[in-house]
Amino acid sequence: MIAHKKKTLDGGLGELRRRLTDSGVGDLLWYEVPKSRKAPKKVRKAVREGAELVLVWGGDGMVQHCVDALAGWDGAIAIIPAGTANLLATNLGVPQDLERAVRIALHGERRRLDLGRVNGEHFAVMAGAGFDAEMISDADRKLKDEMGKLAYVWTGLRHVRDKAVPVRIRVDGEKWFKGTASCVLLGNVSTITGGIEAFDDARPDNGRLEVGVATGEGMLDWARTLGRMAVGRTDRSPLVETVQARRVDIRFDEPTTYELDGGAVGTSRRLKARVVPGAITVCVPGPDAPGDGDVDAGGASGAAS
Repeated sequence: MIAHKKKTLDGGLGELRRRLTDSGVGDLLWYEVPKSRKAPKKVRKAVREGAELVLVWGGDGMVQHCVDALAGWDGAIAIIPAGTANLLATNLGVPQDLERAVRIALHGERRRLDLGRVNGEHFAVMAGAGFDAEMISDADRKLKDEMGKLAYVWTGLRHVRDKAVPVRIRVDGEKWFKGTASCVLLGNVSTITGGIEAFDDARPDNGRLEVGVATGEGMLDWARTLGRMAVGRTDRSPLVETVQARRVDIRFDEPTTYELDGGAVGTSRRLKARVVPGAITVCVPGPDAPGDGDVDAGGASGAAS
């Protein structure tokens, strides 16, 4: 069990431990961390001690740090969504409900998923640069604790007038885009920050990343773009261009803020990205009971969370 001690869900970590114990998990490794960036060290320690199933308690940042450490591992990861957005859990149908999430972790199906990799670091949901990343960077922990998902709306309003940046993008070795862009997104799933359906045809197991470029600037252009995402297909917006790719090379004319899975990373003038097919196994709900896995996951011996 790898748990972000500052995150909470239902009865908290005490209820989680009780549910795991009541479910017959005998060999339980338990680690709590104050920040998500401290999770990889504990994850690697759990694997060295023989963990076969890693439960992750926290939000998307916590999950991202754990999948980055576990990419290529033969065991399975299960998400206990105790964060603000919980994007990977939402896309996979894992509910923000402790009892059901634990049931999926121990008895759900196991699904092999792709990961993206940007500048050497893995992500499960998305990577973004420009408007998206600035919005996420401003939504600090205090603001998210106070406002929840509305924190992204609030910080997004601060950046709708940001100037677009000249960018050149190569897709699978070929020139694809050259111009100014206010936002560049790489997606592994369809739903991203704020519950926006950004990539209509995305699948996390198709061996490809979704690439999206938003070219609009200002309040009116962003209102048109987000409105199109809300009521129709994103790729039909005149201010958005999309493509699928295995490899992506993005070059900005100036240092640009970027993020991975809702966590600000820093600034860069170049992002080199690729898909890593079948990089991680994740526990998901069984087909017969949405939100409640009912397929034997092969036991919970050596569980780590």
